[in-house]
Amino acid sequence: MIVPDYWAQARRQHRASGRQVTVRRYGWSLLSAADAQAHAETRAEDALRRILAGEKLHRSEPKMAYNGADGVPIREEVLARHGEQVITRNAYGAHCLNSPNTLFADIDFQHDCPARASLLAFAVLALAAAAAGLWCQRWGVFFGLLLPALLLASPLAHGLMRLVVAARGGAEHLARQRLLGFMANHPAWGVRLYRTPAGYRLLVTHQPFDAGAAEVQRFFAAVAADPIYTRMCLNQRCFRARLTAKPWRIGIAAHMRPRPGVWPVHPQRMATRQAWITHYENRAAAFAACRYLETLGSAVVHAAVQPVLELHDRASRAHQTDLALA
Repeated sequence: MIVPDYWAQARRQHRASGRQVTVRRYGWSLLSAADAQAHAETRAEDALRRILAGEKLHRSEPKMAYNGADGVPIREEVLARHGEQVITRNAYGAHCLNSPNTLFADIDFQHDCPARASLLAFAVLALAAAAAGLWCQRWGVFFGLLLPALLLASPLAHGLMRLVVAARGGAEHLARQRLLGFMANHPAWGVRLYRTPAGYRLLVTHQPFDAGAAEVQRFFAAVAADPIYTRMCLNQRCFRARLTAKPWRIGIAAHMRPRPGVWPVHPQRMATRQAWITHYENRAAAFAACRYLETLGSAVVHAAVQPVLELHDRASRAHQTDLALA
């Protein structure tokens, strides 16, 4: 996991036989802006050399805060460092804990309907349209019903999925059963369970983990962790937990300014950003990001995990039951 304090960009050009190649690369550093610039120059030179040698590489990297480009670290404002743990401000303004070794998992109760379910629903409706055409002996009926079938397939699949989940006890019940099933097969594990506005957060306490470990991926799969979160953990080689409220949940509809607000922000626009942040921090102080529910499995807390647990619970206000979740 790398969360730099300094960022820079370098550009390299090559022109030959009427053809111009322009390459842009970012550089980063924990030491200084000059070190970040030197890193950018080195990466740009290397990329240009490889492109001219025939390698297929992107000419530039997207300027995105988190998980935006392969090989580019987390690009967010660093708010605090606690040993290896880093608290940053994410793209929509919330504080996030980034940990290289303490396993967090997010479980959302509302899942997107799988594409295959929508395709299956469309196939069933298309067959019904074909049957109607045959019964009427008019192919025009069949073709006339295809468009409504296409429009209705996704809502139908979503509705059926909600009915199935409700019949099985609801999304929260199913999420808990998956977790309990995993714990039954892994009695040495210790997992703290938190409620978030949209689901559960899990914090594994019995040992530290590497985000790329197969054991972690199996855990994510077993508990049906959010797939976007799972992919980000693997790509950035770290775990992540939001510590403060999402702005739209506390009545702040406006995006963090300026837009796009990918770090670093030009000094001339910092006042605009700071005004939004001040408003956000004042509102967010009245909310918690999650609420502690219980500990499952082993009560052992590894020495490397204990300070992360304390930092998370304090910053997320997980034990302040009088605060609403946001």
